[in-house]
Amino acid sequence: MEFLRRRREFITLLGGAAAAWPLAARAQQGERVRRVGVLLPAAADDPEWQVRVGAFLQALALLGWSIGRNVRIDTRWATTNAGEIRRHAAELAALAPDVILAGGTTPAVPLLQATHTVPVVFTLGVDPVGGGLVAGLARPGGNATGFMSYEFSMGGKWLELLKQIAPGVTRVAVLRDTTQAAATSMFAAMQAVAPSLGVEVIPVNMRNAGEIEQSVETFARSPSGGLIPMSSATAVRHRELILTLAARHKLPAVYWERFFVAAGGLMSYGPDLVEQFKQAAGYVDRILRGEKPPDLPVQAPTKYELIINLKTARALGLDVPPTLLARADEVIE
Repeated sequence: MEFLRRRREFITLLGGAAAAWPLAARAQQGERVRRVGVLLPAAADDPEWQVRVGAFLQALALLGWSIGRNVRIDTRWATTNAGEIRRHAAELAALAPDVILAGGTTPAVPLLQATHTVPVVFTLGVDPVGGGLVAGLARPGGNATGFMSYEFSMGGKWLELLKQIAPGVTRVAVLRDTTQAAATSMFAAMQAVAPSLGVEVIPVNMRNAGEIEQSVETFARSPSGGLIPMSSATAVRHRELILTLAARHKLPAVYWERFFVAAGGLMSYGPDLVEQFKQAAGYVDRILRGEKPPDLPVQAPTKYELIINLKTARALGLDVPPTLLARADEVIE
């Protein structure tokens, strides 16, 4: 059902965009067609990423950019394979488009290795300064700017929330994609706060579905366990497996985005990531109209949302503290 809902959202977004293109287009007859590259660390049939791209296209259309009239979109669905992402990054850079949208840190890094001149607007940036995407938030420098989702310290916040909703947890498996440099730094942030919470954090690599399943099953053989999947395209790709394993082994888990909780996960804390793709359209528009990445500050989320699934909490035998429920932005019954 969640897949179908996301599919409908994607179709609705594209429909709205298609309707808006001829109405909002500012291009005059004979205007030069601009070129926008899009690099995504996902498969083309992933409903979550379809919604994100749909939001970007709709927002771009409302700003006056009509596909086939005054803009061309070159989209590369690179999956989560690091080699494929690097290959597509090099291909897009070689096309020398007017600007490239990078769906996350994973594609942004190889894009910035492939070109120092083509403007790059990234979304879902994890600590873009620490990760080397920009020199600073207010003054990005170079050819990149965009929107960040977290700083490394967010890992400690997820650990604190997990301990609040499940006080009996003393061991936490942290699912991470080691191809992301940010994963090491975020895990280090968790390690720093873990002793004060009486928790041991255990890194679990997630290169593929088999590794995830085997590692989580091994971890779950000992009691008092919890789970935190780090934000990554790989975790999104294997989200159904991760949710299934958490439910099967009764592991309280904290996620970074709402769609996990809507699909049966226990709790999430993070910004609205679809909104970032709408905002990214604004930066792409400004660059197409002549502004430069160094003059566009990296934007951080202004609001983080706490979502709790009470049905899942009951299935895990957890009594959610009233103070935590009071802080929740949304409670799913």
